[in-house]
Amino acid sequence: MEKVLAIVGPTAVGKTGFGIELARRYDGEIISGDSIQIYRGLDIGSAKPTKDELSQAVHHLIDIKGPRDRYSVKQFQDLARQYIQEISEKGKLPIIVGGTGLYIKAALYDYVFFDEEEEDNQYEGYTNQELYDLLQEKDPAALEKIHINNRKRLIRALNIYEKHQKGISEIKAEQEHKPIYDCLVIGLTCERQELYRRIDERVDKMIQDGLFQEIQGLLDQGVTFEDQSMQAIGYKEYKAYSEGNRTLEECIDEIKKDSRNFAKRQYTFFKNQMDMQWFEEKECAMEMIDEWLYGGIEK
Repeated sequence: MEKVLAIVGPTAVGKTGFGIELARRYDGEIISGDSIQIYRGLDIGSAKPTKDELSQAVHHLIDIKGPRDRYSVKQFQDLARQYIQEISEKGKLPIIVGGTGLYIKAALYDYVFFDEEEEDNQYEGYTNQELYDLLQEKDPAALEKIHINNRKRLIRALNIYEKHQKGISEIKAEQEHKPIYDCLVIGLTCERQELYRRIDERVDKMIQDGLFQEIQGLLDQGVTFEDQSMQAIGYKEYKAYSEGNRTLEECIDEIKKDSRNFAKRQYTFFKNQMDMQWFEEKECAMEMIDEWLYGGIEK
């Protein structure tokens, strides 16, 4: 079973630098576990590793999509697992670094996701009633949560059944919600007020580094606020300012507030959804990693 190290935690806690330090210490390669750093051109607002940081360790899943492309947790799951296998086969340590909890759990745990882009349109000529009746034959349990008028979900459920020869409910019931790797998940944390100070400081630096110019440049290229990439914190708040409904200072304050709220949600997810260890001191975290890699401790 492949060993996988994951470094998680709230925004601005220091995951990027620590991940690079670990990659150099343990001969590892980094898989970005961030849902925005995949987009080209969204550099400042996503706190993407700098060119200098990227040169210090091999990074994967950064700048793999255009700013107008869509991206799903299923796509991330497939690519992350592919890189875990490739990195392990080279005798190196896969290190997932990021704060998008669902993405990281999807990569490490026995979750099954269904990508809508994989579905076909073989049921396009069916009426809703015909779709409903057909699903009643194949996967009646799915109808407990799908209304007859929800055509999209009816077709999706039928496509999933055709592909897997079993229904959504049955597939989900087979999941044990357990890791599929020998993984150690390290959570970086710090005192809450200190974290908020770091967040505010990071946002101020993003503004100084040209965040709003970056956003305007994306808009000039044809990217819109309806695109998935622009739903990210640091980008979506600019919309009201660009439309004249918010001052520049109000926009900055909104980014800081949304970032703090996001950090709270990150804490909640990781504490409730994953088996992990929290550390304020990086030296203590490295002691546990040493034990896990070389001492075979129980996690």
